[in-house]
Amino acid sequence: MERGNRAEKEITGLPLSIAKCLLAAYLLTGGALLLLALLLYRFQLSEQVVNIGIIVIYVIAAFVCGFLSGKCMRDRRFLWGLLAGSLYFAILALITLAVNHGFRDMNTHFFTTLMICAGSGMLGGMVS
Repeated sequence: MERGNRAEKEITGLPLSIAKCLLAAYLLTGGALLLLALLLYRFQLSEQVVNIGIIVIYVIAAFVCGFLSGKCMRDRRFLWGLLAGSLYFAILALITLAVNHGFRDMNTHFFTTLMICAGSGMLGGMVS
């Protein structure tokens, strides 16, 4: 009887847990992008270095999101990490769509970015 109640509590708390993980990942992303902008301003970094920095930020943020979601869930951590990384990318894609009124900048790297975020999230879930 107690086990059924625990499982029900885990399911009802699931959206809140994932939302907290995503919030942490986006706070990390915002801080890291601000730091990257400061470095760009201060040292006149090349476009290639900035692009690499953005990819590294995606990897770290999705990894943290997957790690935190894996810590919240007790089983199938890799699956929850994959879901968290994919949701991180989905929200990122929606923000890009809203700001740019389309996927002009992301169309060539859309699938690659999805795989980077999903894979990093899954790895974070597996490590947790």
